[in-house]
Amino acid sequence: MIFPRVIVIVLDSVGIGELPDARAYGDEGSNTLGNIAARVPLRIPTLRSLGLGKLVALDAGETSPYGLSQQPLGAYGRMAEASPGKDSVTGHWEMMGVVLDRPFPTFPHGFPAELIAEFERRTGRPTIGNVVASGTEIIDRLGPEHMRTGKPIVYTSADSVFQIAAHEDVIPVAEQYRICEVAFDLVGRGMGVGRVIARPFVGSPGSFRRTANRHDYALEPTTDTLLDLLTRSGVPVISIGKINDLFAGRGISHATHTASDAEGMERLAVAVREGTDGFVFVNLVDSDTIYGHRNDVPGYAANLERFDEALARLLPALRDSDLLVVTADHGNDPSTPSTDHSREYVPALFTGSQVKRGADIGTRQTFADLGQTLAANFGVGPLAHGTSFLEDIVVHHP
Repeated sequence: MIFPRVIVIVLDSVGIGELPDARAYGDEGSNTLGNIAARVPLRIPTLRSLGLGKLVALDAGETSPYGLSQQPLGAYGRMAEASPGKDSVTGHWEMMGVVLDRPFPTFPHGFPAELIAEFERRTGRPTIGNVVASGTEIIDRLGPEHMRTGKPIVYTSADSVFQIAAHEDVIPVAEQYRICEVAFDLVGRGMGVGRVIARPFVGSPGSFRRTANRHDYALEPTTDTLLDLLTRSGVPVISIGKINDLFAGRGISHATHTASDAEGMERLAVAVREGTDGFVFVNLVDSDTIYGHRNDVPGYAANLERFDEALARLLPALRDSDLLVVTADHGNDPSTPSTDHSREYVPALFTGSQVKRGADIGTRQTFADLGQTLAANFGVGPLAHGTSFLEDIVVHHP
């Protein structure tokens, strides 16, 4: 085992340019990080030092992402998504070795009337909404009616998701979760929809805000993931953020939910200091939920800068035998008219004392290459999909 401990940080939605099939998803021209950098000067020296500037133009006027001469402190490359789709479940599952042969179902015109009727019958509550919408927009628009009537707000997006928004003073959080469990039985187990998400909010009309009591209900992975193989082999798997939800709790030894990216990085810093070997899997969701879906370019940029500062504080705490990976699961370009995820390449940055400086792993044809690489490191697997590049990033000592 070259790296007894591996830490993977997923920057939710930080894509680096459209995939060749982006047109089929309506995502031509999407480049989450590149388009942000073209509009806002990005102060992300730590990510730059790891090679991010080799993958995407980070400075206005820079014509080639490969124009920088400084050798990165670690290995770098980009990954394409082989599975159809562009949601978090698909992206994270593929990273861990599951490549889907068909996308999760989506509902661009809302859910069928008969489904909503059955949902209302089982929950005993009539609903409002049932449209495709941005989560913050629909709360602003339908929140007052919800507070008057007590009817939960149902909505979806370009992703395979059934979302339920309700004010915590109108429908208590525990009851919101029960409603979501009913929905998951109907649309998750019944129809193969990827996720049901509880979206609690608070506040008054004109100043509603979503709370940290979000909860995702996801399908279980269709085949074994790296997480399954690790836990069966006795390797601890620690999840931070929404990882546990995305894998329906399967293959996780210890799960920590977080209310923000800042808390996620704090929890990660604690895990690093505790020094336990194994796999630490982190999702930082704020770039996606708070800024990407709201088309907030300056806010997205500022969040990236806060992460960069936290990463700079984390790196000195790593052990010599650690491997740290920074990647993403899809795009969500806040500079485009769409408020949905975008079909993009994602970065793959690797650092640690045993990582070869300046090693370019190129363009990987599936996120599963990452999972296969980690499986090779931990001596489990192989996974059903992916090709290991472990030998390409490790320093070989004489």
